[in-house]
Amino acid sequence: MNLLHRFLLVLFLQFHVLSAQVMTYASPESVGMSTERIDNLTTVLQNYVDSDQLAGAVALVARKNKIVYFEAVGQRDKANNSPMQTDAIFRIASQTKALVSVGIMILQEQGKLLISDPVGKYISEFQNTQVAVPNENGGYTLEKSKRPITLRDLLTHTAGIGYGYGAASDLWEKAEIQGWYFAHRDEPVLETVKRMGSLPFDAQPGEKFVYGYNTDILGGVIEIASGQSLQDFLQSHVLDPLGMNDTHFYLPKNKVSRLATVYSSAEGGIVRTSDEGTMVSQGAYVEGPRKSFSGGAGYLSTAMDYARFLQMMLNGGTYDGKQILSRKSVELMIADHLDKTKINNANGTGFGLGFSVVNDLGLRGQLGSVGEFGWGGAYHSTYWVDPKEELVVVYFTQLIPANSIDDHAKLRTQVYQAIVD
Repeated sequence: MNLLHRFLLVLFLQFHVLSAQVMTYASPESVGMSTERIDNLTTVLQNYVDSDQLAGAVALVARKNKIVYFEAVGQRDKANNSPMQTDAIFRIASQTKALVSVGIMILQEQGKLLISDPVGKYISEFQNTQVAVPNENGGYTLEKSKRPITLRDLLTHTAGIGYGYGAASDLWEKAEIQGWYFAHRDEPVLETVKRMGSLPFDAQPGEKFVYGYNTDILGGVIEIASGQSLQDFLQSHVLDPLGMNDTHFYLPKNKVSRLATVYSSAEGGIVRTSDEGTMVSQGAYVEGPRKSFSGGAGYLSTAMDYARFLQMMLNGGTYDGKQILSRKSVELMIADHLDKTKINNANGTGFGLGFSVVNDLGLRGQLGSVGEFGWGGAYHSTYWVDPKEELVVVYFTQLIPANSIDDHAKLRTQVYQAIVD
């Protein structure tokens, strides 16, 4: 083989390795799925729109790095009769948590922290924490934490930190820290997080899965360990390398026309939520202080942007030739860390470092695979990655609260019934 042929072979191999890391469009049949079967998903989703259970939604399905389904149904805004488009921007709430968890792992790879570190090493207000223990009189007593809370506790939601509605909810309410919504806050998120450190938590570290402010606190750790704002750190280390150009904490004014409207389930259909800056509203993502970068629930994004992020995880930390994380870091993130603890009412499902993880398919009782990881958001969005089937699924809509609607379950059945290999 002469030098020219060797050079051309190297280029050929590099191109194909790179192509395997980037999502491209392909027919379902080329990756072992059926066009006829996957197209039935559109009919199923449209039924929710026609019955006034959803205004609109966007779904993306990719297998083996190939996008085989990417469709929008319904309307982005019913009052304006604006059709939903695949580039619509959605409030993704808790789907922010996965991005921030990756940020923590990046800092560990940079040697700037260890996930075994106590939180108090970075935020001094967490050096001596306490727990509110309910008593028989309907009140509570305060106890010192048995051990320091670690970054790993936060990543796995086993730090005992809820959303301010536990036994000591009176103190959290007085501190004006309750619920996942931060966009209205006129202070940097780190200042809010520091005030959390003096408030009583809901359980002892490591003893129970308690879903709450854990990832917001990790956002504060990122700011201290990196020396950057959470927004700037994630922009430079995750969003820009992945080409996630439509993912923002607060929406640029030139993209407002693409923002999907939030609706609520109501008797006989759905209604538009208010414009007030509360958890059940349109939120202050366009007109607001733009100061608080919530690591737990702050981002807005598109289905395509989020699919790129998930494909990077499925690829073992790499996308488009860019190494976001090492393969070993990804493996640790998608392993079950809960041991004897478990997610409430989620049989067969544990939790890793930022993701839920399926560990027993029969106990869970839904189509999927052992090793599948995912999560969702308060506005009724959901996603999952199935490494066994090399599958990425993203489903975005804006419905809060979402009452008596089974679209997530039917989405899952439609995706898996379309696999024919």
